[in-house]
Amino acid sequence: MKTSTLLTVAALAAFTALPMKRAKAQDTVQQTKMFEKTITKTVRANYLLFLPKDYDAKSGKRWPLLLFLHGAGERGTNLWKIAVHGPPKIVKDKPEFPFITVSPQCPNGETWSSDLLMNLLDNVIDQYAVDTNRVYLTGLSMGGFGTWTLGTQYPERFAAIAPICGGGEWVRVVLAGGRKLTALKSLGVWAFHGAKDPVVRLEESERMVEAFKKAGCTDVKLTVYPEAQHDSWTESYNNPALYEWFLQHQRGK
Repeated sequence: MKTSTLLTVAALAAFTALPMKRAKAQDTVQQTKMFEKTITKTVRANYLLFLPKDYDAKSGKRWPLLLFLHGAGERGTNLWKIAVHGPPKIVKDKPEFPFITVSPQCPNGETWSSDLLMNLLDNVIDQYAVDTNRVYLTGLSMGGFGTWTLGTQYPERFAAIAPICGGGEWVRVVLAGGRKLTALKSLGVWAFHGAKDPVVRLEESERMVEAFKKAGCTDVKLTVYPEAQHDSWTESYNNPALYEWFLQHQRGK
């Protein structure tokens, strides 16, 4: 009996010690690793392109470019749905509009892809007489979110941005450093929002504007329409001051 008891106690002691030994071994077995993989991606978009009536690629003149991002309601395959709001609507009646205007369409069920937009922008710049120091970005609602995103990811590519009733990742601005921070500081930002917007709250624009100010950007402002709900884009895009403001900005200055 005594021998059996001693064996039982020893077995229990050995059993209870096992997890501790395993845990200790796991704590010490930690290796450094590195993962790398090349990914090939195909991007595709239909878009409306507007060239000012005086545009002449052979003249040597370089033109400012305005990239417009529509809202969720204009997604799909009918490209002319884009022309119900903003610059693609304006140019139908104003052939003298002074910007090369690029208005891509986002497919149903998707949101704006930065990879798609930047590759589209590069393609248009390669094909047309674009002044790369005067590239501007604007969008409404879902396109407002896209404008904040693209503008904060690639601030060095744009002279000024105008997000309307959108929001973004303010942390991307606050944590920026190096050349990215320098580009953010010199980016022109004019945001617009309706005070009574029930779809995208005013706080979304306020947070982004405040983040830019904290990052050291001095050319940033927010226009709030006291009685406007979600449609803060009609008044914004009908205001000639917006386009005059765009043209006051150059990336090289």
